[in-house]
Amino acid sequence: MEGLQGPKEEKKQLKRGRPGYDQATVLRRAIELFNRRGYEGTSMGDLAEELGFSKSAIYHHVPSKSYLLALALDEALDELTAVIREAQEGVGGSAYERLRSVVRESVRVLVAHQPAVTLLLRVRGNSEVELEALRRRRWIDARLAELVRAAAAEGAVRGDVPPELVSRLLFGMVNSLVEWYRPGGEVSADDLSDAITAIAFDGLAAPPS
Repeated sequence: MEGLQGPKEEKKQLKRGRPGYDQATVLRRAIELFNRRGYEGTSMGDLAEELGFSKSAIYHHVPSKSYLLALALDEALDELTAVIREAQEGVGGSAYERLRSVVRESVRVLVAHQPAVTLLLRVRGNSEVELEALRRRRWIDARLAELVRAAAAEGAVRGDVPPELVSRLLFGMVNSLVEWYRPGGEVSADDLSDAITAIAFDGLAAPPS
């Protein structure tokens, strides 16, 4: 996230960590704890205990709790932003095809980064880090609405529902997966992605003229 990642020396400090803990592992454990207890309800002492550090030693390994939150939100938002940008820059494909691709790929992002996306969906704007994450979410919503509007102009999807509402409903369907989907179950990520895309776009199909 622009303007939120710490300086290089902070990243190096986090990477050193306690033997056996690299940056990715520390971040995973922090995200799990934030989701379990709530970000506001998690102290640096809680994180230190989770990682097996002393309360005073945690600051030698992790610059701040908000730094970890920024990294976690970046993990989710960077992937979603890349999906949207690819659709924006798509050459040769119709708006409808690119819209379907965004929904399909968003499901895959959620499955691959479910803990980080879960944390993102709980952000309420209580800090500068969270406000920036909300701004980026609004940007993604607006770009999706543009794709919906373009697909409606093609006559590929119904035009009687406001694009902004369609954007929220599409992402609402995808985001609801955090409440019940568990990786490793009977339904694969690809099957889930195909099913959600089919259900969403059958309902959005423009009626025959």
